[in-house]
Amino acid sequence: MSIILVLWGFLLISLMAIGGYFMFRKFLKRLPKEDGRSIMDWEEHYLEETRHKWNDEEKSFLEELVSPVPELFRDVARQRIASKIGELSINKQENIIQRSTVIEGYIIATPKRDHKFLRKKLKQKNIDTTPYEPLFQQSKDNYEVDWEQKYQK
Repeated sequence: MSIILVLWGFLLISLMAIGGYFMFRKFLKRLPKEDGRSIMDWEEHYLEETRHKWNDEEKSFLEELVSPVPELFRDVARQRIASKIGELSINKQENIIQRSTVIEGYIIATPKRDHKFLRKKLKQKNIDTTPYEPLFQQSKDNYEVDWEQKYQK
């Protein structure tokens, strides 16, 4: 009986630690940076600024790309990826979000381990990945620091 109590206690502590980890990550994203806005504030800003630029075809393409993400995390992934796409669209001064911008934003906003699915999906849709190879070659860590200068090269 005491072993069951110990295992139950260990399970509860483990689950609380996992939940606390994710809550702490969200807390860190809400902390303001040097410019006075947090990461999540910027994500919301880019989403609001580019909401009118999305057409139905690009929205459905984005939904296809985020489909392998577990449903519990899909909304967060969609928001993060769409905000990066919006940021790229603003930087490119596009009137309507293009398929190439969706692909570039997905590559930049996702970790390298998720790129395998994107390559497979692009191959199914007969989209050439050659123009995006420099983005695929960079690691997720490199995007955070000066990714715009590397992207321009």
